[in-house]
Amino acid sequence: MAKTIALLITLDTKDQEAGYLMEKIRARGHEPLLMDIGVIGEPGIEATISRHEIAKAGGGDLDELLKNPTREVAGAIMVQGSINILNERIAAGQVHAVLGLGGTQGTSSGCDIMQALPYGFPKVMVSTVASGDTSGFVGIKDITMMFSVSDILKLNPFTRKILSNAAAAACGMADVETVFDLHKGEKPLIGMSNLGVLTRGAMKAIEYFEEAGYEVIVFHAVGSGGRAMEQMMKEGIIGAVFDYAMGEIADDVFGVLRAGGPERLTVAGKLGLPQVLCPGGAEHLGIIVPPHHVPDEYKNHKIVFHSPVVFVPRLNVEEITRVADDICQRLQHTKDKAYFMIPKGGVGSYSVKGGPLYDVESDTAFFNRLKENLPANIEVLERDLAAEDPAFVREGVDRLISLIEERNK
Repeated sequence: MAKTIALLITLDTKDQEAGYLMEKIRARGHEPLLMDIGVIGEPGIEATISRHEIAKAGGGDLDELLKNPTREVAGAIMVQGSINILNERIAAGQVHAVLGLGGTQGTSSGCDIMQALPYGFPKVMVSTVASGDTSGFVGIKDITMMFSVSDILKLNPFTRKILSNAAAAACGMADVETVFDLHKGEKPLIGMSNLGVLTRGAMKAIEYFEEAGYEVIVFHAVGSGGRAMEQMMKEGIIGAVFDYAMGEIADDVFGVLRAGGPERLTVAGKLGLPQVLCPGGAEHLGIIVPPHHVPDEYKNHKIVFHSPVVFVPRLNVEEITRVADDICQRLQHTKDKAYFMIPKGGVGSYSVKGGPLYDVESDTAFFNRLKENLPANIEVLERDLAAEDPAFVREGVDRLISLIEERNK
């Protein structure tokens, strides 16, 4: 069956590329939906959805915008109009993939639009800036970035090949029969955070949840992972949380690699979702350094290298107390019953007895501060076990299932 591929292109500068993509999409048996997201300049090819229609859908008037055009105002209206049009058509089953082209500005606009589209919906962005740090463009959505290598400025033998690949990628994604279809019922989809120092425990947790008939989405808690988990809570995809890893909070306090942002650890509480919490991996930081370099400020800390360029210092008493205070502050948003599990045997594989970051004094300060300041509705469960111990994980899983079942009574 023919699928519809939406194209997000500025048609004043990329008309040849748009026409070529439409040709390649049709050659694969699908139908292009050409959306002109440009503002200034005359379109060199007719759009399926014009810039006037997009501006109107975004709450603006293109003729008014052109009287005093600024990227800040016009761009926001064109992005919002495109989002409104696409989400309406996606919900109606009328669009099956989206493909964008752009330099810096086109990539920003195209990816802003794509970030507002549903998870699982195919999104491909061909960009001149895709070989660098694309985190600002991708955010926490499943956008596929394709580096154009050359500038996207008229056709040549090389750009024809890149665009052919991009068209084939978008069409292939649209053809995939697997559907991300969330069936809401008595058993919600579980969101679980994880770090490498907890992976054995995470594997056990998945096993235990599956034995009880639950499915789990695991998120690598390196900043983007935790934010994506919480976005899925907001979108109603995730209905209960085993927040097993909190390294994103430690790194946020000190502004380093895995920083989860100010909203991290607040969303489940605000939404009233069942949650079990564990401060996994919060006893150390992750810091990008030159290979095997130890920064001066951490020379008196216990350390380990997670990789040659990821430096991991153990937090001392003063530092880890700051992390505990921050965790407690974020969890003030949790008004319903929840469980906070403290693994006294170590919050990750680095900090168990015999591990390179083992530190009883720091652990004791951390756990005591948590117990003193967590909200009264969050029950603290101290166990003389490590975070990856199967018995500790089993209890965490069982406690979360009990909260879910209480909610469903």
